[in-house]
Amino acid sequence: MSAQSDKSPFLHELEVEVETEIEQVESSAPADDVVVPPSEWLFDPTDIDREEASLRSLLGAVEALEGDHRQDSTGQ
Repeated sequence: MSAQSDKSPFLHELEVEVETEIEQVESSAPADDVVVPPSEWLFDPTDIDREEASLRSLLGAVEALEGDHRQDSTGQ
């Protein structure tokens, strides 16, 4: 069996969605050399950092569950 067929379809889809969200958060980060007054911010940079940290934590949990799922399907 390939590694792909060992994955739960739900976990795989969740992993893809979380990775996409992380890419969006990373691409929406403002450039460090652009100075905009806080009154013009669309998002608070601290909130963006928190969201990215939460998504990375969720991705780690999904990957851990996938590892458990693979072990269960191989009987180990």
